Amino acid sequence: MSSRQASAWRRSALVRAVLFFGLWLMIAGYNAADLPVGLVTAGMATAASLRLMPPTGLRLRPAATLRFAVNLLKQTAQSGIQVAILVLRPSLVLRPGFARYRTALPADGRRYAFSALASLLPGTLPTGFDENGVMLVHGLDVERPIAAEFAAEEALFSRMLADE
Repeated sequence: MSSRQASAWRRSALVRAVLFFGLWLMIAGYNAADLPVGLVTAGMATAASLRLMPPTGLRLRPAATLRFAVNLLKQTAQSGIQVAILVLRPSLVLRPGFARYRTALPADGRRYAFSALASLLPGTLPTGFDENGVMLVHGLDVERPIAAEFAAEEALFSRMLADE
């Protein structure tokens, strides 16, 4: 293992350990007597995550990640409003069906992470990939430009990631 790879592993382990310990604190609460248990738990979770999902050489760009998060919050709010409109005005005409979206993301964790995040977009739900790697998306109204909306979201998602 090169020194660059070792550095990536150490950085990944540190970030994961801090996140797991923070999650443990959120769930268990802060009690000084329980901190050793939390540290051991975070260490074991870190070791398991590194074994199950080794570092990939990808990192997040902070400014692009912030833009993506703000956009995601906006999209989530729009989804909530759209559901409220459907509940309050059930006579709204919908044209449900499936759309196809060809992603430029490689067939690895990035593609599946994008699919999971895209499930939060209003009126759409990725349902998987066909044999050619094309994403199948269920939409409440397939006359909307679903592929264009997904392309815009994918561009934001891709800007957020950086290869080392």
